[in-house]
Amino acid sequence: MTLAAEALAFLTDLSGQPPRDPALWLEALTHASTGEKRNYEKLEFLGDRVLGLSIAEWLFERGDGPEGKLSQRLNALVSRTVCAQVAREIGLAAHMRLGKQARDDGGQDSDNILGDVMEALIGACFVERGFDAARDMVRRLWQDQVSGSTGSRKHAKSALQEWAAGNRRRPPEYKLVDRSGPDHAARFTVEVCVKGVGEAQATANSKQDAERQAAEEFMRRFG
Repeated sequence: MTLAAEALAFLTDLSGQPPRDPALWLEALTHASTGEKRNYEKLEFLGDRVLGLSIAEWLFERGDGPEGKLSQRLNALVSRTVCAQVAREIGLAAHMRLGKQARDDGGQDSDNILGDVMEALIGACFVERGFDAARDMVRRLWQDQVSGSTGSRKHAKSALQEWAAGNRRRPPEYKLVDRSGPDHAARFTVEVCVKGVGEAQATANSKQDAERQAAEEFMRRFG
């Protein structure tokens, strides 16, 4: 397989220059559901680390606060939710290569797949051009996220934990209520309960996001 003209133009705009090794970038766009041996999984593993270091260095340079606050922002900025949001903003879904079943199951709009492919592209850039080029790509793509308030607010689960302690309640308890869908488009429903107060539920593409959203819903209803 070769890169389609549209994908080639997309990647050139994304990374700032035409791919020198088109097969590498094609690998980054390819989901395992296609049945091809070369898919994005190893590049995603690498890209995840490159993204984390790039954002950590950026936050350090900006001097956005003490270590605890920097860690809070870092975790938010490299989260699957934000990676998927960036992927949607650049129109990545149109260029991902999915098998028919994954596509039929809504894989093109899955936070997990979008986020993984976004990280795989960062990994491909690192392999082909080195850290400086990959970091420059991250800084272009994450500019609005870093300049905005992403991760500045206290995490919903931490806020709920403190609320429960402040109101002399037992710590919140999280329970996985349901898991549905295939692995590449899984949906998790989580319930959070504070004894003597109530409970709230939320459903998301990852257990962590479902817990966070359940905590937000609890605070909205009872906080």
